[in-house]
Parts: sequence; C-alpha cells; structure tokens
Amino acid sequence: MLARRVPAFVMAEDFPSARLPASPVALSGERVTFTGVLASMTHAQAAELVQQHGGEATDHVSRQLTMLVVGEEGWPLEDDGRISRKLQEVLDWQGRGVPIRVVQESDFLRMLGLSEQPEEVRRLHTPAMLSQILQVPVYIIRSWERAGLIRAVRRVHRLPYFDFQEVSSARRLSELLQAGVPRAEIERSLQALTRVIGRERRPLEQLDLLVRDHRLLIRDAHGLRDPRGQRLLDWERDTDAPDQPGAGDADHHPISISFLAARQQALEMERRDWFVEGCRHADEGDLLAAIEAFRLALMMEPLNPEVHFHLGDVLYRLGRTHAALERYFAAVELDHDYLEAWTQIGALQRELGDAEGALDAFRVALDIHENYADVRFQMAETLAELGRTEEAIPHWEAYLELEQRGPWAELARQRLSSAAAASSPPSLSPV
Repeated sequence: MLARRVPAFVMAEDFPSARLPASPVALSGERVTFTGVLASMTHAQAAELVQQHGGEATDHVSRQLTMLVVGEEGWPLEDDGRISRKLQEVLDWQGRGVPIRVVQESDFLRMLGLSEQPEEVRRLHTPAMLSQILQVPVYIIRSWERAGLIRAVRRVHRLPYFDFQEVSSARRLSELLQAGVPRAEIERSLQALTRVIGRERRPLEQLDLLVRDHRLLIRDAHGLRDPRGQRLLDWERDTDAPDQPGAGDADHHPISISFLAARQQALEMERRDWFVEGCRHADEGDLLAAIEAFRLALMMEPLNPEVHFHLGDVLYRLGRTHAALERYFAAVELDHDYLEAWTQIGALQRELGDAEGALDAFRVALDIHENYADVRFQMAETLAELGRTEEAIPHWEAYLELEQRGPWAELARQRLSSAAAASSPPSLSPV
C-alpha cells in the first residue's frame, strides 16, 4: 500500500479577506461527497462546510448524490492506477442518466465565497518547502525540473517557485510507476479524469517523461553520443582501455582518467554539455562521476556560479561538508544574490557548529528576499538554539504567514505555543 500524506488544513478564518456568502444556504438541496486528497483541508472539515452552507455531506455515492468534489492534491488515483472508487461510481450513475456534478476543489470553494482559498490551493513553493511537504529530497525536486517533469512558475534570484499541484501530481505518478502499476493503466485513468474534470493534459506529459528512455546511447569511432549528436564522456572506454596506466590495479579509481584525456574530451564538447552530464550523473546517484563532470565544466567556464553550486550539492551528499561549503561560497562570490547558495552556507555553518556564521548568511539571504520562507524558519531555529527565543518568534511568525503546511509549519506552531506558555505569568494559588 502506498503511503498517502494527510494535508495540513486551512480554514476560512485563516484568510481575513475571505468572504462567506450572505446566505447560509449556498448548498441548499445539495448532497455532497469528496474524493482524492483535498489540498486545503481534511474531508471532515469540508463536510462541516457543506453543512454550514445548507447542504448534506455523505461518505457514500448513491442515486441521491448531487455533487462529487475532486481534491486537488495530486490526482484521485488508487494504488492500482485506476481512478478512485467514488469517481467511478459517479461515472456509472451518470451513464444511467443521474445528473451528478463533478467539480474541482477550487470551484467548490468559490461556490462558498471563499475567494482567497483557491489562491492557497495554488500557493507556490520553493524546493525546500516541497521537500518537507512531500518528503522528497531537494535534489530530486531539482532533477525533476531539469527533466521537464515540473516547471518553475517564477524565479527570484535563481530561486525557483513551483506550483504545488503539479509537483504533487508528478510524485503520485512516480509512486505508481515505482510500485509496478502499468503505464497503460495510469494513462487510461488520466485520460478519463481529463475528460470528466476538463483539466489540461499536463499529467499525461509528466507520465510520458517519467517512463520515456532519454538515454539511448550510440557508440561510434569517436566515443559515445546521444541520438541528437551530443558527445558524452565514455567512462567505460577510459577505465577499461588496456593501455590505461594502472587499469588492472586493485586500488584503481573506477572513474579515473588522465588529465590530458579529460582535457581533450572537454574541448570536443560544448561547455554546457559537461554541466548537463554532471546533473545527469547526480540524478542517477553516480556522485563521483558527477564531480568529475562538474570540474570539467569549470575548466571550460570557471566563473559559472551555478556549476559551483551543483558541485557543492554533490560534495555535501558525499558527506564532504567543508568542501561543499567552499563551493557555495564560490557561488555567492560570483553571484552575490544567489539565494539558495546563501541558504546552504547558513545551513552548513549551523551544522558545523558556527551559529553566528549561519545567522550572518541567513541575514544576507533575507536582505535579498525578505519573503524567503525557508530562511525565516532556519533563522528562527538557529536563534532558538542560542537561547534567543524572543528574537526567534518574529521569524517563526513570518514563516507561518508564508507557509501553512508541512512539518516545518507544524514545528513552528509548536515553537510559538511553547514560547507563549513560557512567557505567561504563573497563576497564583489561593492561600
């Protein structure tokens, strides 16, 4: 059984500008049920909203049902890749002429006059936010973007922001494929959902990207190339060549190639190709090969902050924290406004026990982008570790204004609650 995350809920009172309709009978005569994971609240709280607006909420599908609301956190697909049982039952009733409406979560909220709620459903998230909410490593989020699986909606000083719904969809499709569900079954379900709900075909594109073989390689007299003609580093040829010095030694490095050979191959490839190769190796978990490729990219373009940043990421994944920290510093030396690099500098300094250095890095990041939620949280945590809780409180509060969901949000609420309890005067016992 694939694990499903229960979303943090957001109610109307969390949005001062949200307005309920003047009449409490907006859903009068409606019998409503829900399917899929709601992005804005739990099913139980959605049922309460139905009742507050004159409707009747039910957990079952029957001839008496008038509305099925489809949650917008991912797609309502079962663990076998088929559309949810409730949606299938509704389609069956519709086929018999029963007029049951199928509406999306955001449309349902608009019916209730929660004008600000759909914006929350589509709130944008940084890679770190998504990593916390979806429990997916940050480097996986970045690799999905590079592969075209997800698209950044906007960028602030190199920092990408993603639409949560699209990323959640990609994760759900990835889970199903990894669980062995046939692509054909998932595709049939997505096509049915697209017809019923009228949403775009983007999830079908995501599915295609997840299963397509992008790395069909061709070996010719000059080495390896992909179908588009891009030259690739031929690790196998270099390590297995009989005239390679030390090729048969027991302690021979598996990806070692001579500097001259590396330089020659680097000259034959475009500078961006090496960066792409490094990212590909990093995505595939071949971190040593990724380091070699990124270093070759730096031979061609030593002043590219993005290459330094990605090399830092790979070094950190290998546990080489100090070396990673130096690469992040190189990135911000070349691009002072590189937000994610400053964030990583702060996080690594905090990890290495340099709390003051971490705070300095976080302050720089906030000077560049004051609404950077990730840094607000890390700043608060670092201050709390130093015993400076009063200074931490505004940062936890600022974080919750920017991000209401996920483990960090829950932890921030707990921190604020504990701080409030600690500052409350003790009650006097009667004499």
